[in-house]
Amino acid sequence: MAAPRPLRRCLLAALSALLAGSALAGPAQAAGSGTTSASAAAVTTFSDTFDGPAGAAVDSSKWQLETGDNVNNHERQYYTSGTKNAALDGQGHLVITARRENPANYQCWYGTCQYTSARLNTSGKFAAQYGHVEARMKIPRGQGMWPAFWMLGTDLGQVGWPNSGEIDVMENVGFEPSTVHGTIHGPGYSGSAGIGAPYSLPNGQAFADAFHTFAVDWAPDSISWSVDGTVYQRRTPADLGGKTWVFNKPFFLILNLAVGGYWPGDPDASTSFPQQLVVDSVSVTTSNTSTGAAIRGLAGKCVDVAGANSANGTPVQLYDCNGTAAQQWTVGSDGTLRALGKCLDVTDNGTADGSTVQLWDCTGGPNQKWVVTDAHDIVNPQANKCLDVTGNNSANGTRLQIWTCTGGANQKWTVG
Repeated sequence: MAAPRPLRRCLLAALSALLAGSALAGPAQAAGSGTTSASAAAVTTFSDTFDGPAGAAVDSSKWQLETGDNVNNHERQYYTSGTKNAALDGQGHLVITARRENPANYQCWYGTCQYTSARLNTSGKFAAQYGHVEARMKIPRGQGMWPAFWMLGTDLGQVGWPNSGEIDVMENVGFEPSTVHGTIHGPGYSGSAGIGAPYSLPNGQAFADAFHTFAVDWAPDSISWSVDGTVYQRRTPADLGGKTWVFNKPFFLILNLAVGGYWPGDPDASTSFPQQLVVDSVSVTTSNTSTGAAIRGLAGKCVDVAGANSANGTPVQLYDCNGTAAQQWTVGSDGTLRALGKCLDVTDNGTADGSTVQLWDCTGGPNQKWVVTDAHDIVNPQANKCLDVTGNNSANGTRLQIWTCTGGANQKWTVG
């Protein structure tokens, strides 16, 4: 991680009223055929693929441009309106451009601004609470560059930062061309005390050389970060040392390219301009069974968490359908099946016939991925085996397991 970085103070007017010329908060500084995956049941609640003619403005029904500078992080850019620093390229991309220029004589906290760039958000237009939040982007390169894709709580104007919470899906600082960071910030763990982790490409590859997909999978009391589908960290309230988890509420999206600041440092003679953050797509998907649905199988009985106990390792069993939370399963956009805030998990990452299933914290592991086939099988792809009622026994409390797919009635399931 980078050296210790100072706490950030957020001026609420920048995001609640978005007044032209307001001082802005920055992202806090921190470190097969015939089958469908569980994610096929996902509903896209927000999507922008940035289609349109070259030079056109971003879709104003989805995004708004913030304007002003940012003294809090000691950033050097002035965020502008219009299309000079944020425009479509005619090839399905949004291009956010940082320029070493100031033709409008913008004034920044340090005097006449030396750079211009752009920052967009969905405040008042779109907010998400849980789901798969993703952006496919190619980031800029060079000392002093600071691109970010992040989120802030919609209650920012009421409770202030960091009580609003902040989820940094991706941040990069130019002196780390192979590394990005994912972080959460909240009361008592903000700024340099934010909780997160880095992810680095192998063999010295630079993120600026190609498009990459940056995402979080966000559920009650759980956030997991991934790059190109590889999960590299997961955070829950247990990581906060007793501090308050402020992420079970709506958040809005932000895209920006900052220049300079406490964390990245300022551009130097090695930094070439203009630099561009090229955004191919942004999407948020959530389950279309977000309130939970029963999974029915043998003898019309349901997949059930024993004793409605949410502790890790609780057996998952067959039981009379009763409509309780222990039988309400959400089809996650990441291929998981979730109940009581946790995931259906093959015990000990097993792949052998007879490996039991249980409830466990969602980790993003292959033992928590499931595919629902048109034939009503629920398959764990890692093991290439089906969710199975042990011994074809329809008695209440019969443990569920994985087993070689046979087409038997004890392996047939209906979701919903």
